[in-house]
Amino acid sequence: MATTTLPEFLRARRERLSPESTERRRTPGLRREEVAARAGVSVTWYTWVEHGRGGVPSDDVLERLARALELDDTNREMLFLLAHDRPPPRQHRPPAAVTPALQRVLDNLAVPALVKTPTFQIVGWNRAAVAVIGDYGALEEHERNMLRRVFDPDAAEFLPHADDMRRTCLAAFRVEIARAGASEEAAALVDELLATSADFRRLWAENDLHTHGVQHRRLVRPNVGELHFEVSTLSVDDSDGLSIVVLSPADDASARGVERLLRELGERP
Repeated sequence: MATTTLPEFLRARRERLSPESTERRRTPGLRREEVAARAGVSVTWYTWVEHGRGGVPSDDVLERLARALELDDTNREMLFLLAHDRPPPRQHRPPAAVTPALQRVLDNLAVPALVKTPTFQIVGWNRAAVAVIGDYGALEEHERNMLRRVFDPDAAEFLPHADDMRRTCLAAFRVEIARAGASEEAAALVDELLATSADFRRLWAENDLHTHGVQHRRLVRPNVGELHFEVSTLSVDDSDGLSIVVLSPADDASARGVERLLRELGERP
């Protein structure tokens, strides 16, 4: 089956829109002249585009067509992919909050899982994460940041591989903030850690870049000892940059350790 073309996409989206007037029409949707007026382009040019003759629209015109056709984020992305064979420019918006549906995903996982923003701010977690990593709900919002936690001087007490963790987190952080677009929050976090952490300054100067991938991590917990995890980071669709970090026990002993910590959490007053 042939892939959708830009003219087919535009016609299909135009025909799905309801006209503002109540007049009866023989064909569904908006007329071409109505879309052209909404987008601020000539009717002739828009008609050419729908017939595959108008040339490649600029980013600005595509944005105006996206608004005129009332496209959501997914359809806006498809518009740019069809026109330019690339995604649209980044829109600088704050990351979405954890929805009830996303929280249910976390709660249904028996292994530790967190939700983070591109600036590594932790905005969601489950009971297993509380049992194994700590209670993020008991922390001030400023403290719920993965970079701040791994670059804390005391991190080595529970991270046997603290330096490797810091290096890989920072390399992935660089990629994520580049994808999300520069923000005041990211700049402030970098400035803060440059001023307060010699380790951060050293690793920031390395300019290392890579995505999360699947990382092997070790955590040391009191009364349980060392736990081994495979850490996977999964993007959350339609969330403006949120991702889920899942810590899967890498062996039976670690799985039993997580179960024990969950039992102990349930026994706390």
